[in-house]
Amino acid sequence: MVVDDQPGVRFLLSEALQKLGFIITLATEGNEALNKIAKEKPELVILDMKMPGMGGIEFLKQLRQRSITIPVLIITAYSEMNLIKQAGEYGVNYILNKPFDLEQLYQKVQTIFSEPKMANT
Repeated sequence: MVVDDQPGVRFLLSEALQKLGFIITLATEGNEALNKIAKEKPELVILDMKMPGMGGIEFLKQLRQRSITIPVLIITAYSEMNLIKQAGEYGVNYILNKPFDLEQLYQKVQTIFSEPKMANT
C-alpha cells in the first residue's frame, strides 16, 4: 500500500512496485489507508509523513492501537527528522529519504521482505 497525498508520488511508487510484481493499493491520507488495510491486509505500507487529514504520525498511532504490526516504510524529507523520531516510537525502522531513486526503493523493499515475517493482523 502506498499512502501519499501527492498524485505523482503515488503514481511513481505504484508503477515502480508493479514492475516488481506487487499488487498496489493507494490511499491519499491516513483514514483512507486504515479503512483499506482492514479490508485488504497489505504486506507493507509505504507512508508519507506529511499529509492533509490524518498525517503519518496519527496514522501510525491508530495502526498500532489496533494491534496491526504490518511493516511501514516512511518516505520523508530530511527536514522532518522530529517526525522520524516519533515514528520510531511506533516501531517504524524503515526510512527512505526524499529525494530517492527507484534503486533505493527496490533495495528497501527487498530488505523488508527478506526479513522474518511479523504477525499481520
